[in-house]
Amino acid sequence: MAEKDEKLQSLDELAAEADAMADQDGTEEGQAPAGAPDPDAEAGFDFTQAGSESGSEVQALRAELEEMKDRFVRTLAEAENTRKRAERDRREAETYGGSKLARDLLPVYDNMQRALGAIAEEQREANKSLVEGIELTMRELVNVFSRHGMTKITPEVGARFDPQQHEAMFEAPVPNTKQGDIIQVMADGFMLHDRLLRPAQVGVSSTPAA
Repeated sequence: MAEKDEKLQSLDELAAEADAMADQDGTEEGQAPAGAPDPDAEAGFDFTQAGSESGSEVQALRAELEEMKDRFVRTLAEAENTRKRAERDRREAETYGGSKLARDLLPVYDNMQRALGAIAEEQREANKSLVEGIELTMRELVNVFSRHGMTKITPEVGARFDPQQHEAMFEAPVPNTKQGDIIQVMADGFMLHDRLLRPAQVGVSSTPAA
């Protein structure tokens, strides 16, 4: 029994010595002893540097994303502008595409009008069917002009000269008129929708103001 007590006392003393040594080394359960090498450092891991590099990559990706967004918005704007230009060109082609043909037909109208004006009243009865044919053709030509958006500009004698719609072919002093008055209409003008196709050709008074 005494021998057993001595063995227990020896074990208690050994345990106390072990605790004292642990306190001196400053070690605790789950921690590496003081001065022990860091396995992460030995493996070459630097978490501070790794975090900095990751932040730089995120900023670079964000900048690239913003640049791609800007390019996308610019591309959309250019596509929309191209679509609008194409639509405008299409409308103008539909509205004014026949302007060259219309100008080429105007001399036909002028000649027919001159022919009707040159026929004297007594000749109209003798050539009634011919005159009626010319008049019918003239009306049909005017109807064709109207269907395609052409309207006549027919100034009256005595009206004021308008450079936006009239073209002065000559000037002459005429009594009882003022400078800029229309004294003769030589040819009708025409509008194609809202554009001037041909100005009316007129003679203008040059009589100075009193």
